[in-house]
Order: sequence, then C-alpha cells, then structure tokens
Amino acid sequence: MTEPWDAPAKDSHRRELPYNPRFPPCFPRNRTLSLFRSLSTVGVFTLSSRILGFVRDLVLAHVFGANAMTDAFSVAFKIPNFLRRLFAEGAFATAFVPVLTEYKTRGDIHELRDFIDHVAGNLGLALLVISAVGVIAAPLVIGLFAFGWVMDEQHAKLELAAHMLRLTFPYLFFISLTAFAGGIMNAWNRFAVPAFTPVLLNLSLIGCALWLSPHMQEPVIALGWGVLLAGVTQFVFQLPFLSRMELLPHPRVSFADPGVRRILRLMVPALFAVSVTQINLLVDTVLASTLATGSISWLYYSDRLMEFPLGVLGVGLGTVLLPQLSRERATESPEAFQRTLDWGLRMGLLFGLPAAVGLAVLAGPMIGTLFLSDVFTPNDVLMARQSLMAYAAGLLAFILIKILAPAYYARQDTRTPVRIGVIAMLANMLLNLLLIFPLKHAGLALATTLSAYLNAYLLWRGLYREGSYRPAAGWGRLLVQVLVACAAMSGVLAWGADGLERWFELGHAGRAAQLGLWIVTGVLTYFGVLWLAGVRPALFLRSGGMR
Repeated sequence: MTEPWDAPAKDSHRRELPYNPRFPPCFPRNRTLSLFRSLSTVGVFTLSSRILGFVRDLVLAHVFGANAMTDAFSVAFKIPNFLRRLFAEGAFATAFVPVLTEYKTRGDIHELRDFIDHVAGNLGLALLVISAVGVIAAPLVIGLFAFGWVMDEQHAKLELAAHMLRLTFPYLFFISLTAFAGGIMNAWNRFAVPAFTPVLLNLSLIGCALWLSPHMQEPVIALGWGVLLAGVTQFVFQLPFLSRMELLPHPRVSFADPGVRRILRLMVPALFAVSVTQINLLVDTVLASTLATGSISWLYYSDRLMEFPLGVLGVGLGTVLLPQLSRERATESPEAFQRTLDWGLRMGLLFGLPAAVGLAVLAGPMIGTLFLSDVFTPNDVLMARQSLMAYAAGLLAFILIKILAPAYYARQDTRTPVRIGVIAMLANMLLNLLLIFPLKHAGLALATTLSAYLNAYLLWRGLYREGSYRPAAGWGRLLVQVLVACAAMSGVLAWGADGLERWFELGHAGRAAQLGLWIVTGVLTYFGVLWLAGVRPALFLRSGGMR
C-alpha cells in the first residue's frame, strides 16, 4: 500500500524541516491535480514564450530573410544553444534535481544550503572556463560545426559566424546558471518563473533586430549582441526569487562535497543520453552546410515550428515529472511512481498526437503565414514545408522521450539511457547518409524523426522489462479514441487548408486570419470527436487507468 501524500519520510531519525511557506511540504494531498496544475502553469508560460518566439522568427525572417548571413547566425547561435541544452537543461538538470530532492527530503536546511552553494561554485567555474575557451577558439569551433563552409572556402561566411560566436558563446555561462536557479525553484514546485524566463530572450532578439541592426555596419551582428544581452537578463531576473525563498546561493568551490561528486558521476553518461535529439539536430546542421545555401535556415525555421508544441508539451511534462518522480523514488513508492509515469504518457498521447497531425497538415500555411516576405520567398516556404512535415511526423516521439527519460534519471540511472542513446545516434547517422541524397534537407529531418522513434521505443521497453512501468487499464480504448479524433481533424484541415498557391495570393492579414480559423477548427474538431467518443476532462486529472 502506498504512503499517504502528506506522510513523513520513512527515515524517522532524520530531522524534518519545520513548516515554512518558503518550504512547502514535499507531497501534495491531490497528487494528480497538483501535477496537472503544474503542467498548466508551465504550459501557459511556455506557450507565451513560444508565441513570442514566433514573433521573433517573423521579425528575423522579414528583416534578414534566408541567406548566407542568417546561416551564419544560425550556426553561431546553435552552438551555445546546443551546449545549453546538453549541459544546463540536459545532463546537469537530470543529475541535479534528483540529488537536490534527496537533500530536501532529509530535512536538514544547513546541509541543503551547503550543497546548493557548492554546486553553484563548481558549476560557475566550469562554465567560465568553457566560455573562455569558446570565445578564444571561435574560428576553430565554427569550422568544426560547419565544415562544409571550410571545404567550399566560404571565408566570408566563416569569419562572420566566428565573430558572432564570440558574442553568443558567453550566453552559455549565463543561461546555464539560469537553469541551475530554475532547477532549485522546480524542486519547490515553483514552475512559473523558470517557464517565463525564455520570454526575455525573444524580447532581446526582437529589440536588437528592429532597433540595433540599422545602426551596425553588418546588421546581422546585432543578433549576436541580442543573445548576449538575453543571457545576462535571464540570469539576473531569477535572483530576487531565489532570495525570497532564502535559497540564494553563495558560490563556493568544493569538489569534495558528496552531493557534487554524485552529480558529476551522474552527469558523465547523461551528457550524451539526455540530449540525443539535440545532437541529431546538430548533425543535421553539419550535413546541411554541404547542401544549397538556405538549407540550414529551412531546417532552422521548420525546427522552430516543431519546437513550439514540443516545448509546451514535452518540455513541460518533463519539467513537472522529474521532481515528482524523484520524490516518489526517494520515498520508495513504486505504485505512485508508475501512476505518475502513466499519467504523463497519457497526457503526451492526448495532446502530442493531434499536435503532430495538425503541424504536418498545416505545415505550408503556417510557414507561409509566418515567414513569407520579399526576402523569404515562396520557394523558401516550399522547402521549409518539406522539412517541417518530416519533423512533425516525429513530434510524438520527441515528446515521449521527454516523458520517459525522467523515469530513469529520477532513479539516478543514467547508464541505460546512454546505451539507448548510442543506438539511436548510430541509427540517425546511417539514416542521414541514406536519405540526404534523395530528399536533401528533408531527408535529414526525416532521419532525426525515425531515430527518435527508435529512442522512445527502447526507453519504454527498458522500463517495462525491469518492471518499473506497467500500463494502466484502458490504454487500448484511449488509443482508438485519439486516432479516430485525429483522423477526423486531419480530414477537416486537409479539405479546408489545401493549396499553397491560394495562401501566396493572400495578404499578411488574410493569411493570419485563415490560419487562425483552421487552427481553431482543428482543435474544436479533435476535442469534439473525443467527447463523442467518451473522453471526459476528468481523465486529465485522474491517474490509475481509464474507466
């Protein structure tokens, strides 16, 4: 029988924290309702950030278009952004949050604060060294990540990208510390501030594109300054909230701290396993640099659209599930662990599959509405549409990875995802070579999608085989209900939004109105059919299976 949610930790000899509004109890009475509320909080703020991100990409497309300059910025920004996801939101977060949850559960506030101080000191020192190396070796780093430019002797593009990388690479330092602060708040169920913080990046890039770029000799360099400004702003923004929680770190370097050493041990394999998807996307960039000019930008814009639902659903679910699964692991509640994971998977299916279908069917209208301009031509729309449809086919897999991986990291098992990640990475490389020739940039996107499904399946199979997860009752019925609703939605959208030539003829306002109309129509169709099929809102708030 599982422990009640407000029960104390099993180790009764450990001193517990007194009740303090800054340190709420670890276990809410209504666990599933609390999870859904947390997911809603993260989803709303992430949705706001993604919408503003679309505005950002719209501004960038209209100001700079898709050309050699935007290719250079895409690479210069993708490198520190990739490292951010790999170190900060990837390996570090998955190692830090479970260990932090253990310290929190013990109830010793002084030990907890010492641990946070030591992690801040060690992380800050490592980031400072990495950032310095990246700035000094910027030309070499660009050559490694875009070797196609070196082979074609595109020296101007290389020099421009290296110059911007010297501005964007320090972003890694600030945004990683921002993720560290966000991890602390997430462990205390404070999800709103970390979810809102990415808005500041979009505001910074929009402002620099509109107001700084006209005053620069090379306008696109303003985007590099925008990235740097965003990193500083996001980090400083979170400090007052940590201070109010009385958890503002006082950085101290100490590699002897047992918690720090455990994080380091967990991070080594997690560096690769947690970011397989990002590594695959980076491989796409490297290979796309050998294709026609604009290929990197086509992949970038289609990836940005795919990241919209992935950020709201996949990242949101992973963010909420990791602290909860870590608490259930720390209190030895296997039944609760399985119910929480099952709830996450159901949410992923209910919202992820229709998002993937809608994104694929409306790929052309979305790109045409958001990016079509004098500098982003109809041909650019057609090319980006191909890669977006390929990415959309893998959206559900990307979401499932975000849900399944925390189940391993909550138990501090990083070795199994490493083995799975290696298999998926090799499969992606092989598929890249097979698909790049017939399908060009779209083949790279399709290879990433197929390897993501392999990754998700192997993660699920590993949990099932070791008994850590058993599907609750009702999965077959739910799958049929969702598939029927998606089919109905797909048919309605395909009938109503067919024909890109018609979209090209409309003005900006007309395209936006039509796209908004069909998105609303698709959402109403999907949930209407779900309702008729017997799915009720209570399902979202209930764990333990379908009834």
